Amino acid sequence: MTTAADDAANVLDLHNPDFYLNRELSLLQFNLRVLEQAMDVRHPLMERLNFLLIFSSNMDEFFEIRVAALQNQLETGTGLPTADGMLPGEILKQISSIVHDAVTRQYHILNDILLPALAEEGVHFLRRENWSAEQAAWVKRYFREQVYPVLTPIALDPAHPFPRLVNKSLNFIVPLDGKDAFGRQTGLAIVPAPRSLPRVIRIPDDICGDGHDNFVFLSSMIHAHVSDLFPGMKATGCYQFRVTRNADMEVDERADDLATALKGELLMRRYGDEVRLEVADNCPRHLVDYLLQKFELGEEDLYEVNGPVNLARMFTDVKRPRLRYSPFTPRIPPRLKNPDNIFEVIDEGDILLHHPFESFNPVVNYLAEAARDPKVLAIKQTLYRTGTNSEVLDHLETAARNGKEVTAIVELRARFDEASNIEGARRLQEAGAIVVYGIVGYKTHCKMMLIIRRDANGVIRRYAHLGTGNYHTRTTKLYTDFGLLTADEGLCQDVHKIFLELTGMGKAARLKQLMHSPFTLHSGLLELIDFETQEALAGRKARIVIKVNSLTDPQLMQALYRASQAGVEIDLIVRGMCCLRPGIAGLSENIRVRSIIGRFLEHTRVQYFHHAGERRVYLSSADWMERNMINRVETCFPINDPKLRQRVIQEGLESYLQDNSQAWLLQADGSYIRVPSTEWEVPFSAQQVLLEKLT
Repeated sequence: MTTAADDAANVLDLHNPDFYLNRELSLLQFNLRVLEQAMDVRHPLMERLNFLLIFSSNMDEFFEIRVAALQNQLETGTGLPTADGMLPGEILKQISSIVHDAVTRQYHILNDILLPALAEEGVHFLRRENWSAEQAAWVKRYFREQVYPVLTPIALDPAHPFPRLVNKSLNFIVPLDGKDAFGRQTGLAIVPAPRSLPRVIRIPDDICGDGHDNFVFLSSMIHAHVSDLFPGMKATGCYQFRVTRNADMEVDERADDLATALKGELLMRRYGDEVRLEVADNCPRHLVDYLLQKFELGEEDLYEVNGPVNLARMFTDVKRPRLRYSPFTPRIPPRLKNPDNIFEVIDEGDILLHHPFESFNPVVNYLAEAARDPKVLAIKQTLYRTGTNSEVLDHLETAARNGKEVTAIVELRARFDEASNIEGARRLQEAGAIVVYGIVGYKTHCKMMLIIRRDANGVIRRYAHLGTGNYHTRTTKLYTDFGLLTADEGLCQDVHKIFLELTGMGKAARLKQLMHSPFTLHSGLLELIDFETQEALAGRKARIVIKVNSLTDPQLMQALYRASQAGVEIDLIVRGMCCLRPGIAGLSENIRVRSIIGRFLEHTRVQYFHHAGERRVYLSSADWMERNMINRVETCFPINDPKLRQRVIQEGLESYLQDNSQAWLLQADGSYIRVPSTEWEVPFSAQQVLLEKLT
């Protein structure tokens, strides 16, 4: 006997490419939503500028990783159709078209909207033609004393071939007139701007005397004085350019020493294959063609910009409170304010922390107390991203030096954090900790800490911290994440078994409460979705609410489609990539997808299933992507305490479904529109409400 869902599935082929969005274009849509924050007057002015710069930084990574991979597939003929049926060449054409339009808009927002608005507020980014005599004199002194000594101009001739330029470095191409001391008349030079120099320099207040914040670009300084680099010759122009390279790394995980192999690859990252050329739009065409030829790039890879080519480094420190977000002090839950013994507090019941609204300090203090406590025997922790100056690493070092058995699972391959992770691993090893680099072929992405302690009665107790975010004290102030402190024996035992998996060998652990990839997470989520599907087919209430950063896994999307066909009401809160198409008749009309872009980067992964009234709630380190389900070690843990479960539902899901200020709705065609609001509707921002409620 077939069900209604079976009948619908038979009519609609769930593998049909028309039912899926391209993941790279979806990620690009996320970046466009970030760019639009620069136009949102609800953000303070300097924060709007920051969103514009974040867009640049995001696009750098997009080209370094995503575009580079597509170009490689196109060149090698290895690209296969994605779930949406597109091939690399078609995707690259669409990316080029969308990004060219976006970059034009970005510089329009910068030059015509933000910089004039900042000038009205007394924040000036001064162009050369607007320097006063005093400012020009100061710039000249600064150039001679601080810039000139570290510049290395490179003439282009047979003895000086075109240099191998570092990824994303600021450079200038300079046409020259005259002969040098050796009688050479090359006519062309390259001037790299050292990375040690700031890209934006503040002019001292006593020079301007106007009470304003006045800045000049390093590029303007070099433009103004570039002829000083070529005595006796004349620079007839000076044009900024920047090349972006493939920054993904291929590390042979069979190497005897993964850290050593990775160090070698880090050096190569700076000189990968070229994927994008950015040039000032006043650069003569023959010089543009020359650069394209040198970098072996095509017209579609060229981006001519009306302003600095390295906006990602334009962040400035302007101390004008009204132009910034209001500062806040993260709340510390009452139970965790100066506890005599944090382990006794956790024994009384689970503790949920919602960052950044609630402080991450209790987690750091928990580790610090464990490092000092003579009753603590062992500490086990996963480290994916920690940062270079990490309190977490400090406390793990202290614990190891105090004789605790410290085990750190350090994921060296966390993209763009490889160098700091290698250094962190070295520090821990020197302190006497056991350092493991995870499992060959699988990134260790789970966020967990386990403390083994002997209580006053001599009984061994376990205490765990599980989270959706990294142990990185800077990002805990910028990303939304949940963390759970627990002494629940079942959960802690599961965490212990996963650590044993990561450091030892054997069959996959049989866990009581946790789901974990690459073993049970994918199948467990499919079972939970199927349960809701069967409930809906039986005429009972069925509901799914999911909050993740990305949704690209085909099997999970197909399961959600089947659930929608059965009548399950589904809300998806997906910050970035989403390849599922909502609102298709007979397929996904019961699915709504929204994205929240605001002051904080949405990073929580929350899963809610009505489950016949049980209201099952899980927090996870994993996004709903194939890589997280198959190629990573991830955890997904239940929230067992009813009060904490309700907190997660209300704070992590319902508040975001009510948001009518920072929410965007995904349309079936892949575009996003802002949530429409009416004149009588009260503005509701989930992040702002949580700030007011929790801090």
